[in-house]
Amino acid sequence: MVDKLAINNITNNMKTITLNVSEPVYADFQRYAKEQDRPTAELVREAMEAYRQSRIRPACSLRDRRPASVGEILRPWSGRDDLLDDLLDRDARD
Repeated sequence: MVDKLAINNITNNMKTITLNVSEPVYADFQRYAKEQDRPTAELVREAMEAYRQSRIRPACSLRDRRPASVGEILRPWSGRDDLLDDLLDRDARD
């Protein structure tokens, strides 16, 4: 059974737009939508979301991100320093 509250939430958060597309493109979408037993508008929304994710807001790996500045270096790091030991020592004092 379809949740009417969920449908209302979805439709209330959507912007109605007017979109001009060529007749052949729209006919292809209509034909495919009918084959899939889905509304044409749903396919167009999915196509727009796929475009947005691939071109406008592409996901990027953590490896692609630049590090954030956290301020100046307080003291040089030495190979003997161990962050886990610092955390465990701090927990023991608290």
